[in-house]
Amino acid sequence: MKLLTQQIFNAFRNYKCRTLPCSSYLQYRYEKRRYSDYLPGKTVRIGCASGFWGDTSVSTPQLIYGGKIDYLVYDYLAEVTMSLLVGAKHKNSEMGYAPDFITVAMAPFIKDIKRQGIKVVSNAGGVNPHGCAAALKKVCEVAGVNLNVAVVTGDDLMPKLKSLQDDCIIDMQSGQSFPKAVVSMNAYIGAGPIARALDLGADVVITGRCVDSAVVLGPLVHTFGWDWKDFNSLAAGSLAGHLVECGAQVTGGIFTDWDKVPDWDHIGFPIVECASNGGFIVTKPKATGGLVNRGTVSEQLVYEIGDPEHYMLPDVCCDFSHVQLDEFDTPDGTAVYVSGAKGHPPTGEFKVCTIYPSGFRATAVACVGGVNSKAKAEKTAEEILKRCRRVFSQLNMSDFTKVNLEVLGSEHIYGPHSRVPKGVRDAVMWLAVQHKDKKALEFFAKEIAPAGTGMAPGLTNIIGGRPRVNPVLKMFSFLYPRNNVQVDIHMNGEHVEQYQFPDIPMSEYMTQNVTPPSRVVETPLPGGDYSFRLEELAYTRSGDKGNSANIGVIARHPDILPYLRQALTTEAVESYFSHLFENKSVPSHHKIQRYDVPGVYGLNFVLHDVLGGGGIASLRSDPQGKAMGQMLLDFEIKNVPNLVEKIEKKYRR
Repeated sequence: MKLLTQQIFNAFRNYKCRTLPCSSYLQYRYEKRRYSDYLPGKTVRIGCASGFWGDTSVSTPQLIYGGKIDYLVYDYLAEVTMSLLVGAKHKNSEMGYAPDFITVAMAPFIKDIKRQGIKVVSNAGGVNPHGCAAALKKVCEVAGVNLNVAVVTGDDLMPKLKSLQDDCIIDMQSGQSFPKAVVSMNAYIGAGPIARALDLGADVVITGRCVDSAVVLGPLVHTFGWDWKDFNSLAAGSLAGHLVECGAQVTGGIFTDWDKVPDWDHIGFPIVECASNGGFIVTKPKATGGLVNRGTVSEQLVYEIGDPEHYMLPDVCCDFSHVQLDEFDTPDGTAVYVSGAKGHPPTGEFKVCTIYPSGFRATAVACVGGVNSKAKAEKTAEEILKRCRRVFSQLNMSDFTKVNLEVLGSEHIYGPHSRVPKGVRDAVMWLAVQHKDKKALEFFAKEIAPAGTGMAPGLTNIIGGRPRVNPVLKMFSFLYPRNNVQVDIHMNGEHVEQYQFPDIPMSEYMTQNVTPPSRVVETPLPGGDYSFRLEELAYTRSGDKGNSANIGVIARHPDILPYLRQALTTEAVESYFSHLFENKSVPSHHKIQRYDVPGVYGLNFVLHDVLGGGGIASLRSDPQGKAMGQMLLDFEIKNVPNLVEKIEKKYRR
């Protein structure tokens, strides 16, 4: 590991020299003067180098050497990540944190982080933040660097498991009873303990589970001394965190206009430069690829949110519905000034994510070539399942609890909207199954390869070899009084203090339908002889929250928004994705909601129970709904004027 760390350092030391042209400092000073038009007084620059555990290793040096940043933040945790870290800790009690934070992000650059006075905040601690801090302290000792490393604990509620099970708690969305067996249980804590740790002199703050945006809001509260009742500032800081928490997604990653984004190999990671009044600019380091414009920022603004007027966080209830975006030029491209976030009192409760096991799963992926590949893949899957079920019956074993078959390459995920003929000549069979008995799936895994000699011709390759049998992990969410959560702050291995939650007004937590959907009064619109695909008129981005998906739709010009509202009704979107809804009998108003986001000329759709159980349980090839926004781009808007004319002149707000 030591040799690898040195190799990484040497590689990125050369990288540093390549990414800083000699004029970069002069450009930065010039850009700062342009920024002063938007950001009065003192500002702080925060760069985000990780949107998930496994993000690229080139982001850290890019931000350290080219970003002129004050804070470097990392977001590593998703629901499935927590369960993986629990497994790692069971195997090795010293693990349970994101090791990339130590070996890739910090170790090669620890001296330069110290020399530049950059402070670091990360939720890399996972289920073992003390172990993460201890590993970082060892890195500091080897490098001869002295850093105050703080740890925030209290999110892990596993010690309260028995009492919570006895309390008859139900899931906040489905109403399901509390699970009998639990893998992990963590409260989403807020930014307060992070800000307090920085107040106490921390150079690095490591947390377990916290809301993603807290790693940015904490430094802003610390820097500007925002009061915990200044809800507008807290909402603005939370929005800054929300925009950068997924790394390059706001700087051109997964952008609708992907073909206009340059240099993916060197894509710039995001920086927010924030002022004390809550306004901030989204930008990226000099001489990097990617793109920052109104489209990339507005897409990320609506990513994985529900009601934009009531985005619930531990520190503030945010209203992002009228956020304003001002795109402007800099010597190194465009940047976006963001303002207009509003805040309201938070609730007195933390959301808790509980992961529990529910049987086992296995996924077989195989290539099929030649004529009629779709039909051959379908027939092969049917016969494999038929053989397994016959053997299960002979052994007195139950049937599969769930089966999902997709033929990739035939637009299977589009359901009735597929345009690919049945006679495709190459395809991929995606056959995923669940069963309560691991042995049943071990038999299933052995029966995939025999299809290559005993079933349809043209099965050319089983991707990844024999399918692996893994536990099915499901998510159970509930609300828990924050005053019942003890949050502690530690510094350099010593307990410093128990965090005291601020005395602020509270509001009621409502999980959905807070804002009445579609409140805008519809007026008749001029018709026309034109038809357009949605992609010609709008940007889209989609994501997941448990078993629900959201799809944000952003008009390319404000005058187009009324036509989007007219065409993209809840009924139309529900019909378009009707094949993905699991419970067909649920009333439409329980399946989907549409919310207005007029500040960015957008709409946000929330579709419930469309992901086959969600990212950590689904058998689908798109378990997190990442492609749903892309699928909606083919939605046809008919009998309208020539709306594209409005986009031809570059729009500036």
